[in-house]
Amino acid sequence: MSQSGSQAAAFFKDVHRSRVVWLVRDDDGSPTHLSPDGTRSLPFWSTSPRAQRAAKIWGRGLRVESMRLDIWCDLVLPDAARDGLVIGVNWSGHAWSAGASPPSKFSTGWPRPPHPVTRRWTDVRA
Repeated sequence: MSQSGSQAAAFFKDVHRSRVVWLVRDDDGSPTHLSPDGTRSLPFWSTSPRAQRAAKIWGRGLRVESMRLDIWCDLVLPDAARDGLVIGVNWSGHAWSAGASPPSKFSTGWPRPPHPVTRRWTDVRA
């Protein structure tokens, strides 16, 4: 399994158990990443420590917040789909630089459109 595959598996396992996703944000919202092909990604993490590492690396006053799984599935993922965003999970890696947005190459990422991510939770939420 690739590193991004193992990070995606960890994301779904952790969130299945906790029913919570984690994000980083400031007063203006959550940072996104624009890839060279013009795709914008919105990252989420499966645990607070993972999100805290990203907030520390990115700096800029970012803080970590939790979100219930049902809110993420019912509100955030449909909004992301409407806005043309893809979902990144458990981003990590040493390629990030302090104060910068995530680079075009991540150690992990698993960017996917929101609809397949939403479908993944159908049986989990039942």
